[in-house]
Amino acid sequence: MPTLIAYTDGACSGNPGPGGWGVLMQARDGDTVVKTRDLKGGEAQTTNNRMELMAAIMALETLSRPSAITIVTDSAYVKNGVTGWIHGWKKNGWRTAAKKPVKNADLWQRLDAAQLRHDVTWQWVKGHAGHPENERADELARAGMTPFKPARAGP
Repeated sequence: MPTLIAYTDGACSGNPGPGGWGVLMQARDGDTVVKTRDLKGGEAQTTNNRMELMAAIMALETLSRPSAITIVTDSAYVKNGVTGWIHGWKKNGWRTAAKKPVKNADLWQRLDAAQLRHDVTWQWVKGHAGHPENERADELARAGMTPFKPARAGP
């Protein structure tokens, strides 16, 4: 049975501004990649954190059946949120310890629901540090943002 890994990334031009998300999905047999799939998308007005969340959500929602998957993200916000903070937020009715509404609660709830179907392992990797799969996810995120960026004026 191949191992499934999703490398996820988000990008934003301005924060808020046009944004994109990207996912490099890989099925591996040991060190050998047996199948890859690229996913990308974006929004006209968003934030970097929302795009990081969307990448993880889309990696999980794209799977047609319950799966064991490792999600590799360069976002400490996503990794720490989904493995730690989310438990308190849910207990507190989607409020922080300071009793303020959780930012991006709509996407956190969607991510929480998406991961229930799967056996998910979360890993953090340093972004923009020469990690080839993370760099590819970043390229996909920037490509997902492109249709939403304003056209540049000519010379």
